[in-house]
Amino acid sequence: MNSNIINDAAKRHDFVILFDVTDGNPNGDPDAGNLPRVDPETMQGLVTDVCLKRKIRNWVDMSHGTRVRFKIYVQSREALNTIHQRAYDESGLKSTGTKQKRADVDIARKWMCDNFFDVRTFGAVMSTGVNCGQVRGPIQLTFARSFDQIVPMDVTITRIAITKPEDMESVMGEAGEEKGKSKVTEMGRKAIVPYGLYKGFGFFNPNFAVQTGFDSEDLKISWSALQNMWDIDRSASRGMMALRGLYVFSHENPLGNAHAHELFARLDVQKKDSVESPRSFGDYAVIWDDSPLPEGVTLTKLVGK
Repeated sequence: MNSNIINDAAKRHDFVILFDVTDGNPNGDPDAGNLPRVDPETMQGLVTDVCLKRKIRNWVDMSHGTRVRFKIYVQSREALNTIHQRAYDESGLKSTGTKQKRADVDIARKWMCDNFFDVRTFGAVMSTGVNCGQVRGPIQLTFARSFDQIVPMDVTITRIAITKPEDMESVMGEAGEEKGKSKVTEMGRKAIVPYGLYKGFGFFNPNFAVQTGFDSEDLKISWSALQNMWDIDRSASRGMMALRGLYVFSHENPLGNAHAHELFARLDVQKKDSVESPRSFGDYAVIWDDSPLPEGVTLTKLVGK
């Protein structure tokens, strides 16, 4: 593996990620009772780009969050406008609501990029209340989609912990006879996918990286996050999730040497002939088009064959 190529923030990179879930919910849909997200016409599973970026943010925060340049902007510990105000205060500027001077907004915007990894990576709209402008980040992700239909299951579970104190008390009649018994269990629900293999796409634009100050160290950390974020996102509801492939197409020309969709088409994942209902990654075959890559394009297989 040539790390000099994939960590070069002056090159364009297009990448594919493969990941799977076993007996878990990779991304619940609040509009459907938190059932796993699906395309209603094809019943293929979906995982949003927002879900994937949250995992990246959490890994970077855990592994590098004590460093000044690697704070996380989108998080629950501090209101966004409070962070915007801090950008003005620490830059020696005065904020006047949403109508700041353009020059001041640019300074505050740069401060945000310099201090928050996710701002200079994914971009952000920071014009709420205290205006820090808008940033278009160099890394963008698509929704991930499962190769086959998934069957979202709503599994009934029981627990011995009772919610209401009155439910633990027996109801007594006037003569002292017991009218009802106290509850000893309560019912709950858990939504899972028995198995699903998903594919998503990502893009790195070096021209936007120049604008946000995103550098080679940031790119190296981004590749590490994509590989390792699954292991710090464990929960009972997630089931078993794992990264199965991370493939990076790097271009000599910052504007690209080939169309991304044509490069992505070189990867095919097929269900094996003997498999009717996939239940593991081994039920699929990863197939590559081995014809020569377009001139100026390099393929790096960070994870997978």
